[in-house]
Amino acid sequence: MFYVMADERFSKGDSITLTVTDLAEKDQCFGRLDSGMAVMVSGMLAVGDRVSAQIKKVRQRYLEAIVKEILEPSTDRVPPKCAWFGICGGCKLMHIRYEAQLLYKQKKVKDALEHLGDFADPPVYQVHAASTPFHYRNKIEFSFSSMRYLLPEELPLAVLSRPKEFALGFHTPGNFEKVIDIDYCYLASEAMNQVLALTREFAISNGLSPYAAKAHTGFLRNLVVRCSEKSEGVMVNLVTSWHDEVLMQRYRGHLEAGMASEKLTVVNNVTERHNNVATGDAEYPISGEGYITERLGGLDFKISANSFFQTNSSQAEVLYNSILEVAGLQPEETVYDLYCGTGTITLYLARHCRQAIGLELVESSIRDARSNATLNGVSNAAFFQADLKDFHAMLEMLDAYDAPQVIITDPPRAGMHPKALATMLRLRPKRVIYVSCNPASLARDGKEIALQGYRLTSVQPVDMFPHTSHIESVACFERC
Repeated sequence: MFYVMADERFSKGDSITLTVTDLAEKDQCFGRLDSGMAVMVSGMLAVGDRVSAQIKKVRQRYLEAIVKEILEPSTDRVPPKCAWFGICGGCKLMHIRYEAQLLYKQKKVKDALEHLGDFADPPVYQVHAASTPFHYRNKIEFSFSSMRYLLPEELPLAVLSRPKEFALGFHTPGNFEKVIDIDYCYLASEAMNQVLALTREFAISNGLSPYAAKAHTGFLRNLVVRCSEKSEGVMVNLVTSWHDEVLMQRYRGHLEAGMASEKLTVVNNVTERHNNVATGDAEYPISGEGYITERLGGLDFKISANSFFQTNSSQAEVLYNSILEVAGLQPEETVYDLYCGTGTITLYLARHCRQAIGLELVESSIRDARSNATLNGVSNAAFFQADLKDFHAMLEMLDAYDAPQVIITDPPRAGMHPKALATMLRLRPKRVIYVSCNPASLARDGKEIALQGYRLTSVQPVDMFPHTSHIESVACFERC
């Protein structure tokens, strides 16, 4: 197949030269040939890179290509710290200076609102930058595998420096079987990296078998480590296929010997399910309290092994303050917090209004939210397990409470279910604060909110995940 444009003919395999002008999803970038032909080029590139590429597909209106060489590097390029950059897939932007990452993320939010939400010149503010772009995660999940991903330089070797049958690290993008054997992660804290090293050492020295995804055999499944910034506690959750108390106590001793200065709690989650989800059907406490405590905005939150909690504690405070700022809560008002999880946002806002109501479908999250309210002595917050798609059932459940003047919604990445969105809009609050981790979902749902008589007044992006392509946003819609 070929495409002709102004005396140019393009075929698969042809070499082309272009300058990258924008970043896209899934390791793709955008640029144009000198003739104006659009090109989607794959590779870990930066805006401003002048590259040579090879055409892999010819579309009617554009070309798809893969980068072959960077001819002139962008001024936004920096050397990535991580040895696994470009292989792991987690830190897709580590080769771009942090200030440029923020501009890209702001543009990403604005482009989605313009092109998918039909908002003309949406009021997207500058991104709230992270004060610490490295070592910021308070939770990280590592996977075990019996199939180690071999690096390109290892493929021709007859003798390998580490076994092929054991890996502890991150899954290869798009491959649920193979795991990259990671020694160090620059998004994890030093304590997390210590746990990683000690666990690998313990597993190999004791001949423990890693999980084989296709055969569904093996003992070791996942290593989940959580840290508290404020209380400096470390929780280690080893997820296994069965429980071995004697072995777990030896593992605890190995961790404590290697991390004597840390306040450790160790738990063992156990599951026989045929999947790679890092949670268990049963949990066995091995040492410590079985949870850690984090402090945000003067509130304490208990975090257990499988609780949801924002993965960047310092930026979570920035996010919640951004919500509080645009919510404009008055002392006599009632606020609803949809998809409230363990109640962090609900409790954060409760001190600034008369009533705060948290709604969530997951029963365990509601239990944690109520526990957190008791822990902090917050008496004007109530939590209910509710299906947001059922408007009349929700009204009956909340009959004793005032209608909300403000609604906060923090839905999953896919956005709000259409029925849940309709339920929210039927409540007719003065303001809707939409917290989103996906600009496309924000744009789609925001378009419907605007069609129902609301005006988009501000969008505040918050960088919760430096060096990745993810961006959180706080969008405020006011009733016209």
